[in-house]
Amino acid sequence: MKIKVLVWLAFLVCTFSMKAQEKLSVDFNLKTESTEKINFNQANARLFISKKIDDKNEITNTTSYTNLKVKYEAGTYDYFENLNQFNRIENKFEISHKISDATKLNLALTPTLNFQQNLGISDLNVLGSFQLNQQLNSKIALHIGFERSTIFGLPKFMPSLSFSGKINNQSSLLIGFPNSKISYSNNERNTFSLSNSFNGSFYNLDKSLALYNTAAKISTSQMTTALEYERNMDKNWFINFKAGYDFDKKYNLLDENNHKLYDFNTGDGYILSIGIKYKQ
Repeated sequence: MKIKVLVWLAFLVCTFSMKAQEKLSVDFNLKTESTEKINFNQANARLFISKKIDDKNEITNTTSYTNLKVKYEAGTYDYFENLNQFNRIENKFEISHKISDATKLNLALTPTLNFQQNLGISDLNVLGSFQLNQQLNSKIALHIGFERSTIFGLPKFMPSLSFSGKINNQSSLLIGFPNSKISYSNNERNTFSLSNSFNGSFYNLDKSLALYNTAAKISTSQMTTALEYERNMDKNWFINFKAGYDFDKKYNLLDENNHKLYDFNTGDGYILSIGIKYKQ
């Protein structure tokens, strides 16, 4: 099935559920990252819908499509030039239940499709998370749980832990794993952020390579530290710019059992991202 058809169907499903929505956002981002011998260019589109059922329950649904294009330095990776485009379709469905004024439970189910060009049933993976949010006082909250995610390049179970809170009316803070962030707004239209996050993914290959006949996947992961600026252009439209650096960048070729066949040794690299968002 063609990629465009799948994206259209996912968008149609989400649009159908918008009849009862209370919150909606649509955003599109372009990101580029240059390492010593490989350039990574990524485009991402996302649709977010949130519905408050009652005083205790809220559901959200986020559908996203990511296209990753890889450009190798000429003559450096001749055997891998066909490994130049990868796709990911993800749908995150989340339920939030308020136990008390200070305690909330979040449960998320996230099926994903990770593939090179041709899509098959084997490309389907189910991720998810379970999190307990506890308000410790009027300013600080504790978030603790576990998740199955691909932040290290493959689906794995791992714990999550963070603290969040407001420093003052202009600033907020999130400290923990896998994400940390400090934000500051000097007025209603400008927000500045400094973030640190662990992120990654993997993509199933259409076929093995001549040199590596057991090759089955490409895995990528990194830790990203970035400065971000978001501008509220009017009531509903936002633009954002992000510049940062990827540390501990990993881009590997794996077999079916996730054993490393080849390390591209990309090195770390600078990132630059620009995006636009519509929110209501």
